[in-house]
Amino acid sequence: MSDTTTGALIDERALVHKITWRIIPFVFILYVISYLDRANIGYAALQMNRELALSSEAFGLISGIFFIGYFAFEVPSNIALNRFGARVWIARILLTWGAISFACGFVQDATQLYVLRFLLGVAEAGFFPGIIVYLTYWFRQKELATTVALFTAAIPVSYIIGAPLSTWIMDNVGWLGLSGWRWMLMMEAAPAVIGGIVCLLYLPDRPQDAGWLTQAEKRWLLSEQDKDRKARPAAGHLGLRQTLGNPRVLYLSFIYFVYQCGSLGTGYWMPQIIKSFSSRLTHTEIGLIAMIPYLFATIVMIAWSRRSDRRAERRLHAALPLGVAACAMLATGLVADPVAAIAMISLALAGLYAFKSPFWALPTLFLSRESASVSIAVINSIGNLGGFVGPFFIGYVKDATHSATTGLMLLAALVCVAFLMTLLIRIDERGRAVEAARAAAG
Repeated sequence: MSDTTTGALIDERALVHKITWRIIPFVFILYVISYLDRANIGYAALQMNRELALSSEAFGLISGIFFIGYFAFEVPSNIALNRFGARVWIARILLTWGAISFACGFVQDATQLYVLRFLLGVAEAGFFPGIIVYLTYWFRQKELATTVALFTAAIPVSYIIGAPLSTWIMDNVGWLGLSGWRWMLMMEAAPAVIGGIVCLLYLPDRPQDAGWLTQAEKRWLLSEQDKDRKARPAAGHLGLRQTLGNPRVLYLSFIYFVYQCGSLGTGYWMPQIIKSFSSRLTHTEIGLIAMIPYLFATIVMIAWSRRSDRRAERRLHAALPLGVAACAMLATGLVADPVAAIAMISLALAGLYAFKSPFWALPTLFLSRESASVSIAVINSIGNLGGFVGPFFIGYVKDATHSATTGLMLLAALVCVAFLMTLLIRIDERGRAVEAARAAAG
């Protein structure tokens, strides 16, 4: 129990539980929708590539060009979120990306798909860092990694849901003479539009606006947030220009860039890697097999993030999963047995997703909340360029070698670089400041 300034007693655990169940399920669902709409192109490729006569290199570009638009508009979008408030801006993001996702179902050639995938990145820019900063309004530093893990668990869960759903639609829906992949893209766009409308009605901007909190609960939460800020004397405030040139922010951005090359390169190409196991697999069977790695990754991700919170340690909890992922990705390219390959892909994705939550807790250790908002946007936007490089790189290598495994092994080497860079980050014993190793940064 905690005593507020008014003398009312607050059950700390009950209040955190109350906030968690009010905020996390909703933003979790929104992020599932987000990843479903950006990643379903990987399943569409099972039919779409032949219908539109797309080469592997063209598909890699279609998968990755999303992140060019995302990169260009990430920081402006996050600044706009601070100006207009989370409720209005997140709703705007959802409504626009839903409309563009729906339009993707009507493309007739690669050029149209390039344009719409770029615009989809523009529309969705700012969503992830905006939600991360939004969570800092409601949760303290000691709860942040677990909270972020519960939110970002939506990524593997979106694949768990999306893999069988997308492939089932492709195999079973062909109304009005349109291909299954077109219906899949259009049908999976609808939840984003619905989510945008619900967001306007449901999501409070800050604790002060939450009608479901008592005045005593609001005061206690704001007091705890103030204690968090005072406990981090090294936290500083940076403007946009300073943030863009800050060595710590750029160092973390490069780590995330390399990480995204491996993570998204693996994710977008997994359906086609699984398809290469046997020509007799149906699209639905490919989707069911693809669930296995993401189910395993979700469990590991949440457990590892809770361990990071319990031990109040971020650097090693971010670095070690990358080392495991790099080894597993390398092994995936070396094994021939399909069962062993799926096991290695499962281990690789578990490591890649377990990295996320401890990593995103790092910027909040050395920057004020306002600066963390911009720095997370910068890290995410620069890092997400890896989402362009990874899928495109595998597509280029696949066209050149007629095998995606060579590209996968090279991406494993990049993830190993991210592992070493994360290991070199220095954090003082109290976890109050992050110092990127000057020698490694040059």
